[in-house]
Amino acid sequence: MPITADARELQPDLARFRHSMHQEPEIGLDLPRTQEKVLQALDGLPYEITLGKDTTSVTAVLRGSGTPSSADRPAVLLRADMDGLPVQEKTGVEYTSRIDGAMHACGHDLHTAMLTGAATLLAERRHRLAGDVVLMFQPGEEGFDGASYMIREGVLDAPGRRVDAAYGMHVFSALEPHGTICTKPGVMLSSSDGLVVTVLGAGGHGSAPHSAKDPVTAAAEMVTALQVMVTRQFNMFDPVVLSVGVLQAGTKRNVIPETARIEATIRTFSEASRQKMMAAIPQLLRGIASAHGLEVDVEYLEEYPLTITDEDETHTAENVIAGLFGESRLSRWATPLSGSEDFSRVLAEVPGTFVGLSAVPRGTDHATSPFNHSPYASFDDGVLADGAALYAELAVARIAALAAAPASAAS
Repeated sequence: MPITADARELQPDLARFRHSMHQEPEIGLDLPRTQEKVLQALDGLPYEITLGKDTTSVTAVLRGSGTPSSADRPAVLLRADMDGLPVQEKTGVEYTSRIDGAMHACGHDLHTAMLTGAATLLAERRHRLAGDVVLMFQPGEEGFDGASYMIREGVLDAPGRRVDAAYGMHVFSALEPHGTICTKPGVMLSSSDGLVVTVLGAGGHGSAPHSAKDPVTAAAEMVTALQVMVTRQFNMFDPVVLSVGVLQAGTKRNVIPETARIEATIRTFSEASRQKMMAAIPQLLRGIASAHGLEVDVEYLEEYPLTITDEDETHTAENVIAGLFGESRLSRWATPLSGSEDFSRVLAEVPGTFVGLSAVPRGTDHATSPFNHSPYASFDDGVLADGAALYAELAVARIAALAAAPASAAS
């Protein structure tokens, strides 16, 4: 049977698995219930399992029937992230989160379900694999840099040698029509950095600001100045996105506070712009503080780098997608998305690519659907079988190509 037909047979089990995860979302690097669910799904399958030391990650290696020597055996990695978000769910689905203040608002429950499905499909095709497959079940993608932990603990070398290629997938609750599969060679997702600013003033009575050092007005000026800087110091064709998400100061309207706090997220689409932001922001904010006779503490937090896909591996993925589902399902993005991913850590180490899959509910307008991270974000179970088939076929096809490459070169 074709792999898509086998995947459709798994669809009910994948939906049940996904619903179970969705009802018990866990946040960060410690996901004990989620890890237990993954291990139960892998139980009885011929995988070599390694658990994370500093996180609740799961690394599963499937040995194919290729050359016994690990030095010569092709290896491909497939990754799924497993963590949820601190969001109060408002979707109203029957399998709504049972954990107050936590939700799988980014679809990681679908990623994990699809990769467990791929685990079964690959195990059934073990005799056809002339190499090894590494399944990377990763916690802590949402701001905890879980990929770095797994890389340090050896996930990329789990088969006994460095993997040859790596593939990740991400579902969306908006952007594209249901079932559309998206690719982009090169820069696909922005880098992500954090900015934490504390303006240090001197408190006083609101009726006498001249006898205090007001950090609030300086902070307000800084918020505006940051936006102006983006439009005046950076090329519009190499965009920068800076959004202030936290602006805090004071306890009462007639009290000038001692400090004001600003927190922002920064997205850049080139390393040059990222480095320029790191230098320009502290200079700007210290200048404003100095003009007001204040001090300022500026923390620029480097988070996730650019997600840069390998052109050849992206072409490989596109060929697999077209072969499984037809070219009508494939969409190549012209521009990057301003979201960020710690799968970028993996792609910085080995060739690979990242694939988007629209899980917009059928009959819903993808242009107006609530996007990932919204408490209303809803993802359609109907894409689970396709995702599992795509994960599995990416590994099957790439390993076959890698195994055939020496013979082709020799001829």
